[in-house]
Amino acid sequence: MSGGSIFSIGLSGLNAAQAGLSTTSHNIANVGTEGYRRQTAIQDNRLPRFTGAGFFGQGVDISSVRRAYSEFLNQQVLAAETQQNYLDAFVAQATQIDSLLADPESGLSPALQDFFAGVQDVASNPSSIPSRQSMLSAAQTLTARFQSLDQRMTELGNGTAVEIRDAVGSINDIARQIANLNRQIVTSQSTDARPANDLLDQRDKLVADLNKIVRVQVVTERDGSYNVFIGTGQNLVIGANRLELAAVQSADDPTALDLVYRTPVGDVLLPPQTFEGGRLGGLLAFRNGTLSQAQTSLGRLALSLADSFNAQSRLGQDLNGALGQDFFVAPVPQVQTRTTNAGSGVLTATISDVAALRPTDYRVTAIASGFVIENLADNTSQTFATLPQTVDGVDFTLASGTPAAGDSFLVQSVRFAARDLRVGLTDPALIAAAAPVRATAPLTNTGNARISAGVVGSVANLPLPGNVTLTYDRAANQFVAAGAAPAAGPFPYTSGQPIAFNGLEFTISGTPDDGDRFVIANNTAGVADGRNALLLAKLQTASTVGGNASYQGAYSQIVSAVGNSTREAQIQGEAQDALARQTREAEQSFSGVNLDEEAANLVRYQQAYQASAKVLATAASLFATVLDIFAGR
Repeated sequence: MSGGSIFSIGLSGLNAAQAGLSTTSHNIANVGTEGYRRQTAIQDNRLPRFTGAGFFGQGVDISSVRRAYSEFLNQQVLAAETQQNYLDAFVAQATQIDSLLADPESGLSPALQDFFAGVQDVASNPSSIPSRQSMLSAAQTLTARFQSLDQRMTELGNGTAVEIRDAVGSINDIARQIANLNRQIVTSQSTDARPANDLLDQRDKLVADLNKIVRVQVVTERDGSYNVFIGTGQNLVIGANRLELAAVQSADDPTALDLVYRTPVGDVLLPPQTFEGGRLGGLLAFRNGTLSQAQTSLGRLALSLADSFNAQSRLGQDLNGALGQDFFVAPVPQVQTRTTNAGSGVLTATISDVAALRPTDYRVTAIASGFVIENLADNTSQTFATLPQTVDGVDFTLASGTPAAGDSFLVQSVRFAARDLRVGLTDPALIAAAAPVRATAPLTNTGNARISAGVVGSVANLPLPGNVTLTYDRAANQFVAAGAAPAAGPFPYTSGQPIAFNGLEFTISGTPDDGDRFVIANNTAGVADGRNALLLAKLQTASTVGGNASYQGAYSQIVSAVGNSTREAQIQGEAQDALARQTREAEQSFSGVNLDEEAANLVRYQQAYQASAKVLATAASLFATVLDIFAGR
């Protein structure tokens, strides 16, 4: 074997040891670099040289520098982290609204209790102006609490919108960087045919950051570039090209944001469900789910309170002897016309049945064959040939104009009802605490029959134009009505059974004698009458919201729904945090830098370098000996 070959072998060993030292030093220097994966210098023995004595080795070459990368482990980390960030974003927002609604002092419950305590006080002291004023003050506090809760929810929605804009900006920035790195990686690897490890790490780190914002799927092309898809498969980065997202004012609702693709021919709307996973997915789930449901449910409660309380108030009589009027100013539905509508149609919406209302918004879309009314809470729809139509207690009417096919209207039936709820009375004397009629029994009656105070179901025939007398006819076992009111009866008599006429209902019980009379008259001196106030107080426990829940019960359902969804997300988040930590640890154990291992590699490569240097020194000594031999001749 020639001295030259020994020199070549020793030099290759020096180069290999130096490459190992350089790679190890690079690993140690990047031990704290997020997203960095351990690199290893790959050594391959050179092809041996054949001689008559056999094959002799030619040394070593560094064929590549390989990074420790497992696509399987990386995909596990991405899946765990996108769900972790989704839950973290959702819980951070939902916790705020949960604390708001469940607060024992600033929630709605204490204001409801104080208001109905004021109503009960008026029922007990109907002629007391201070009691009436106290009831009005409690009503003002109640409506202010509704408004405050709605305002806080609106602020949460606005804050969520800001975070959505920030998330979209981050997505665009990361997409730009990934596209640039795709370009650099393709260029580098096509020139050298070696993996651009540090560039690959940077790109994978950007993909991981993007995945924390919105779920991503990655497809690797043959040239090494990434195609990145988000959500349910929407393009974001294709090689060196990228698409840009934007958060823009909704064409349906100026208070909301829509997410769109920016294209040369205009914006392309992306449905919220497009963005699954990640922080953006959590924000959208909170905005379109928990927040929307809580705000519309609170609005339905406010509208139910106003409707039922006003209905009973109108059946009473105020301190001046006049029939009662609305106590609250009842909110009305809001209709938003899409800004891109081409037709002239104008849609209006009114509430016809508060008990049938659902906590949701509706979208009315004109089609060639009529109209589609979509419930946005459960995405169910109904198609009608014409309007007006009634759905869930809401009357949808085409007030004027002709809509074009595709024109759309957003109907927010109860969303802003809590915000718009107001007290309609300012004068405490106008509180309808009394009933507008009274029933009396003359002292001349000889039987033991008694008549109830009566229930007013309608004031269409009030005040009475004159007294109505019910006279008992024993032979026919019936009461005959006489007086100025519209004719009614006769009424067969059964003790305890109601007698109803002209919107009034009374109950006579006991045994009347022939000719016994009961007189129904206007309540002309009812300043001390609190009968209607008692009925107003009973509304506190009546099933007036949705036909199956009291005011307090409906509010408890809202608090429970928000609390349950928040707690469920918190529990899932804790489990997901543990899963994400475990997957990161598994990935790091495979690809992370271990300083103990790198320290051992430093010693190993140092010794290899020293040994290769010794080979060179030996080769030099042998060459010198040969020169000495030739010099001696």
